Amino acid sequence: MRALKIAIGVVGVGLLLVAKTEAYASEATTIAAVLDSFHAAAARADAGAYFSLFAADGVFIGTDATERWTVPEFKAYAKTAFDAGQGWTYVPQSRHITVETGEHPHVAWFDELLKSKEFGETRGTGVLMKIKGEWKVEQYSLSLPIPNDAIHQISDQIKATAQARKKTP
Repeated sequence: MRALKIAIGVVGVGLLLVAKTEAYASEATTIAAVLDSFHAAAARADAGAYFSLFAADGVFIGTDATERWTVPEFKAYAKTAFDAGQGWTYVPQSRHITVETGEHPHVAWFDELLKSKEFGETRGTGVLMKIKGEWKVEQYSLSLPIPNDAIHQISDQIKATAQARKKTP
């Protein structure tokens, strides 16, 4: 009888773990769809759809060291391009999503490799939060992955650019 109770307990825990794993997979699928919508809205220059996917206090971090924008700042930056129907196209090539564990997950983070005609391979990383039942982008950071064999050349260019900016009034 004791062995039967242990076996039932083990099966019950196993089923609970499978159910939680399926729930996390479902959340990850939903988050992937949010990120796909995020990129599609940017490509269409659809400001309404694009910015609706950010949390109210969200932040976009661009490739330049000076680019850290709140949502209102980023809206102002993107307005001219979006109003002219010129968005930006980044096509996801691969993506990793991690959803927090717990009874009701409400935080997730991701990294993705993207392709862009203008920049080639780029990387997006960020955090989403589930707010009022919807996943919203709290932070998105866009970067250019630099091959290790080019890092010194590129970092020298970055340092030279930073130095030149300091000299410009």
